Amino acid sequence: MDLLKKKIQDEGKVLSESVLKVDSFLNHQIDPILMQKIGEEFAARFADAGITKILTIESSGIAPATMTGLVLGVPVIFARKRKSLTLTDHLYSAEVYSFTKKETSEISVSKDFITSDDVVLMMDDFLANGQAALGLLSIAEQAKAKVAGVGIVIEKGFQNGSSQIRERGFNVESLAIIESLADGQVTFKEEVVSR
Repeated sequence: MDLLKKKIQDEGKVLSESVLKVDSFLNHQIDPILMQKIGEEFAARFADAGITKILTIESSGIAPATMTGLVLGVPVIFARKRKSLTLTDHLYSAEVYSFTKKETSEISVSKDFITSDDVVLMMDDFLANGQAALGLLSIAEQAKAKVAGVGIVIEKGFQNGSSQIRERGFNVESLAIIESLADGQVTFKEEVVSR
């Protein structure tokens, strides 16, 4: 997705060979025009999948998931990382380790919002080591929901998250795949066009 790649090049900040900061448009301040285009792109890629719900994780996955849900006309569920007085039982839960924050969180979704009748698209802002996506997959599996695929805004192609998910048989669609953050530069993986 050229618009996203340009935004990453123009506004992204490489903090190390494994950390890219995109808080000016994705995970602190949100660019609504870009999110609309992202939602349209994911909706087009998964148009024929029969999606009934989108499942993401708070908080940076919510904006792209909501815009995709708007285009597809389906609800968006976000797994909560924090305990709530109103979300205490009747839950599907999974543990997720964040390499960026160096902590493990328990994510939870109410059993009221995802069932075996659902076809779920899982979405997140980043895919690096795959822990968040694997946690969401666990929740979908606990609910016995069908997984249509995984939509990722930015994939760190030099880390193993995507291969872990694909090896389990799931379709992963990433809008921008970063091959390297070496020398403070973002290098994108060249897209292979099938003929």
